[in-house]
Amino acid sequence: MTAPLISGKGRRSVAALGAVSAGLLVLSACDKPTPLATVTVGTSSVSAEAVCRDSAELSIEKVQECLTEAKDAKTVEYGRGDTLRLGVEPEIVEDGNRWQAVLDGQPITEPSSNTYRSFPGADIFATGGQGEAPSSKKLNIVQVSEDGKPLAVWAYNIKLK
Repeated sequence: MTAPLISGKGRRSVAALGAVSAGLLVLSACDKPTPLATVTVGTSSVSAEAVCRDSAELSIEKVQECLTEAKDAKTVEYGRGDTLRLGVEPEIVEDGNRWQAVLDGQPITEPSSNTYRSFPGADIFATGGQGEAPSSKKLNIVQVSEDGKPLAVWAYNIKLK
């Protein structure tokens, strides 16, 4: 009969140390999540990470693709006359960066360094007498650098109640 080289308490300590090390290794392999942007209508809010983001600026072609073909866009319902609120995490406006709202490919705000904008009573589905209103619209938040170059895009669908 041979004596164990490591006691029961020692084996548990080694196992615990191995589990902690493996956990840290897994966490270090994860990508850092992008900051969130939030769209609120009434009491309904949806937050999302950027659908397009790169370590450098995005090309115009990539931005157009992100504005029109976002597959993971979150949806929020909007009733005529509701207040539309847009918010971004402070990280989005750090280092001179700004953001702007884009509705169906057209900018609806100037680039801003504020983290919150509110549009009380705005009717984003108004057609100006030009036919029937669509049942949904694409809303994007675009992060731009200090010199106006696009850095990231967040995507949402606004659905008419």
